Amino acid sequence: MSNVSAGETSQKPKTARERFLESDLWWSFKNSKSAVGAAIVLALVVLTAIFAPLLSPQDPYDLAALELWNAELPPVWAEGGQMPYILGTDVQGRDILSGILYGTRVSIIIGISSVVVSLAVGVMAGLAAGYYGGWVDNVLMRIGDVLLSIPIILVAILVSSVAMALLPPELRDAGISAVLVLAIALYSWVQYARVVRGQTMVERRKEYVQASRLVGTPARRLMLKHILPNTLTPVLVAATLNFGLAILIEATLSFLGVGMPPNQPSLGTLIRVGNQYLFSGSWWIVLFPSIQLCILVVSVNMLGDWLRDALNPKLR
Repeated sequence: MSNVSAGETSQKPKTARERFLESDLWWSFKNSKSAVGAAIVLALVVLTAIFAPLLSPQDPYDLAALELWNAELPPVWAEGGQMPYILGTDVQGRDILSGILYGTRVSIIIGISSVVVSLAVGVMAGLAAGYYGGWVDNVLMRIGDVLLSIPIILVAILVSSVAMALLPPELRDAGISAVLVLAIALYSWVQYARVVRGQTMVERRKEYVQASRLVGTPARRLMLKHILPNTLTPVLVAATLNFGLAILIEATLSFLGVGMPPNQPSLGTLIRVGNQYLFSGSWWIVLFPSIQLCILVVSVNMLGDWLRDALNPKLR
């Protein structure tokens, strides 16, 4: 008996990595071909965007690097194409591949930032509405209802236009990214708030919450330490799906001319610029950024769909 006890006590506790590799979530991921494929594609897109300065033959943000005599060159495999412009150039002589890599980085940064901001606001609002109820719940949810009654593009355009009008001219180019994040987050937080509110209303009636109240646990600690961890599963799924939506909203705003400027192009800006020359024969200017945007959003949505199914206890 002593040997068995000594053997049991000598076993090292499993690390977080080992527990994850033995979890149902990892098993579901590695057995889902669509999730693995989407993760590989998304990783390649993100890595090429991160290392854009090392991979791109040109800095599309540097106006001095643009060569107007190389404007509207077709892809390298078409007649008239030349290296190093693999995907051709636009009307300013900007390398399409370089613009896509840098533009993808801008779109990803804005998408992640807007999700983080809306997630923080939505989680806090949902916790407060679900825990306190009463007038707090009514005020927060009615504000959310008003925002949801307006199309998201109109809300984003309104916020973006007003914010840009209020900013001094010298700060507009520097602050446009923050304005876009604010415009997207202003609408997106409502979804997180509704999810967290519903989960909080269920959790606050459970015995462990009632017991914590009896021993005098502060409401803030009770919400953050006890209730919040039990509401994160649906929130993570919603955040993954909304990441793709945020990228699409930013691309739409840039396409409409109220997003990123041409000297700081995102994928939406590149598509807007290329769309003006679509029928003049320069099809590559709009085609390749559009393909990149589709690949990015589809891979994110496929991962979100897998995560939703993997974390759904009814499907296990």
